[in-house]
Amino acid sequence: MNDQKKALASSTLPLLPLRDLVAYPSTVLTVDVGRERSVSAVERALEHEGRLFAVAQKNSRAEHPSEEDLYTVGCVVTVRQILRLPDGSVRLLLQGETRAALLRVWEDADLQLAECLDLPSVPVSDPLALRARMRAVKRMAANLGRQSTPKLSRELLDLISGERDADALADVVSANLLHSLEKRQALLEITDPLRRLDELAMDLGEEKKLNELEERIHERVRQAMDKANHDYYLREEIRVIQEELGEEEDEELVSLRKRLKESPISGEARERVEKEISKLARTSINAPESAMLENYIEFMLELPWGKKSEGTIDLRHARRVLEGDHYGMKEIKERLLEYLAVLKSRKALCAQTKDASAEVTPPESAQDVSLRSPILCLVGPPGVGKTSIARSVARALHREFAQMSLGGVNDESEIRGHRRTYIGALPGRILSAIRQCKSMNPVFLLDEVDKLSRSLHGDPASALLEVLDPEQNACFRDHYAEAPFDLSDVLFITTANSQDTIDRALLDRMEIIEVPSYTLEEKVQIAKRYLLPKQLKAHGLSKAQLRVNDRALKSLIDLYTREAGVRSLERMIAKICRKAVLRFQEQPDLEKIQLRAEDLSSFLDAPLYPRKPESEKSRVGRVNGLAWTSVGGEVMPVEALFLEGKGEIRITGKLGEVMKESAQLAVSAVRARLGQYKVDSDFFQKHDLHIHVPEGAVPKDGPSAGVALTCAILSAASGLPARADLAMTGEITLLGDVLPIGGVKEKLLAAYRAGIKTILLPRENERDLQKIDPEILRQMQLVLLDRLEDALPLVLSERREIRVAV
Repeated sequence: MNDQKKALASSTLPLLPLRDLVAYPSTVLTVDVGRERSVSAVERALEHEGRLFAVAQKNSRAEHPSEEDLYTVGCVVTVRQILRLPDGSVRLLLQGETRAALLRVWEDADLQLAECLDLPSVPVSDPLALRARMRAVKRMAANLGRQSTPKLSRELLDLISGERDADALADVVSANLLHSLEKRQALLEITDPLRRLDELAMDLGEEKKLNELEERIHERVRQAMDKANHDYYLREEIRVIQEELGEEEDEELVSLRKRLKESPISGEARERVEKEISKLARTSINAPESAMLENYIEFMLELPWGKKSEGTIDLRHARRVLEGDHYGMKEIKERLLEYLAVLKSRKALCAQTKDASAEVTPPESAQDVSLRSPILCLVGPPGVGKTSIARSVARALHREFAQMSLGGVNDESEIRGHRRTYIGALPGRILSAIRQCKSMNPVFLLDEVDKLSRSLHGDPASALLEVLDPEQNACFRDHYAEAPFDLSDVLFITTANSQDTIDRALLDRMEIIEVPSYTLEEKVQIAKRYLLPKQLKAHGLSKAQLRVNDRALKSLIDLYTREAGVRSLERMIAKICRKAVLRFQEQPDLEKIQLRAEDLSSFLDAPLYPRKPESEKSRVGRVNGLAWTSVGGEVMPVEALFLEGKGEIRITGKLGEVMKESAQLAVSAVRARLGQYKVDSDFFQKHDLHIHVPEGAVPKDGPSAGVALTCAILSAASGLPARADLAMTGEITLLGDVLPIGGVKEKLLAAYRAGIKTILLPRENERDLQKIDPEILRQMQLVLLDRLEDALPLVLSERREIRVAV
């Protein structure tokens, strides 16, 4: 019987979720509707008598509320007026009809529908008690309506006073005098008029107390403001009297004026600071702007106007510093020395032009000589020494060193500062770092310039253009300083892991210097000369207590680290030192530890990158590709598998669009060569192909996997195992030509670290082999490819003598 009654009383209406609003019967409500599903619900309602089910959201921030995000009781409303706005939203005038319970919600096309059940009020058994409660609510509502902000209109107060229906009275008062969404919703859910009026009376009493408390607070604030104005008036009187008597002004202001007079601050900045000091003198010490003015003046006076490090450029000293701080990196050191030599030459030429007469050299030429110096950008994987070599440049030049990390910076104000009109405004990090250095010509490192990001707060990369452009940075304007500051003497050095993600305009202003990955021998020497002594000292060990031979270091690098730099290597050495310290503490008779390659497992557990056994040398459908990422080169396995099917192709491994197109290209290249490997021509029509590139969670893209994809697919189709002791890279064309790729050095070093000594490489990349250590090339066999036919017989056959292209 109950189910039948429910079915008869329930109805299905378009759902309109309300944010911070509660719709009541007997009331009129204005609502702005902007969400697409809500607008669609309104359109559907207009097609069927204009009725909607309006219910409040529990969380107003929910953009697409589900049934759990909505209250269980709402109101059936009718659209009385609709105004369509230019942005696609609508403004509705809704008339509340009946209280209703929400039974369920479901999706219908682009809107939500709700099944709701009418909730009529419970009949009242005691009319006298009802009239008494109505009279009390009317009296409280009238008093509160005259005190509230804003006050209720005379018409609304008359409507409340003359209302004779208990339900309508409670709804109108709740809608206009209660501020809490929870309280309004609770009253909507009560169906007993007596209980509803009792709850409403309690809520009105609380609202009255809150109004009285708010009024007391406003009165205290008003009194405090009057006192502040009174104090300001008295202080101004004292200041005028002191001026008439010739007395000195505040000691702090005198100190600021003295510092300004002695400072070599530039003309426009001097005028700005003088103006702010005068404004500070006229401002009350209790005024909020007093602290802001004082902070600004202190910041401007603490900037190193005209102060420069006196160090000269000594190329011999610079070479000693670079060689002492870093092992290897011959190309980068030589390039930095060339850069310093050019700076020294320009400085000498600038001095000559200043001494020469104006007829011989115009002043503009001298300015060009002094300002136009390139900005270096060190690009390389993490851990290869980009930041530390910038510190070495500062030491070599006897200059201060400043550093700013740009990783994750998405606010232009981080570079240029905030305008002082905002509360809590701060200067940009560029000027803040120079202020901390106390020098106008530091070596300034802008770290991770490729990690800048754009947001609603502006584009920091665009703001950085003014900093790095030699044509503009002589008059760099920070929003906070509001005066030009000369950055032309600052030696800017930037670092990045990849130049592909650097803003193009920013990249155009920098000179790229690639910092390559370390080879195995370089890592051994770095560990012996720098990392091991550093960790021994950090752990309180002497060189005699712990000795690690070269063979142990090579095994440590080969089996426990797989990186372009040496950070993981340093962590492993630190772990060995900790184990050694523990052994010395537990075994007092132990005098020294001689660490050999065989002992590594007792210090570091099992190898993280064990060498592959011989049984894994050849597998059908799996080849070794080579990838180049922002953290260095990597060996990238490529797998292909055929299953019985209808010719569908599935590609997994989080591949980008370019790599997916390379896979389609590889499929066509294999289909054109099926006959050469005794595979039926209709093989692809009878089988589904699945291509996978581990690791599945790492994004991959680029055209250089064309050769590897083709070899993996052909191996899977022909059943011939692909050799696992070689790796390959190269882009292919539809006709089978092999095109050059990038990142050759990083890819070869990755294969070298993985123990793969045979590499298939496009012939046009032969020129890139000059950048690789000859010692590494002597240990590797390189096959130069012109066409796919040069690679397929080598990958799909047993080991044989191959030509070496070195």
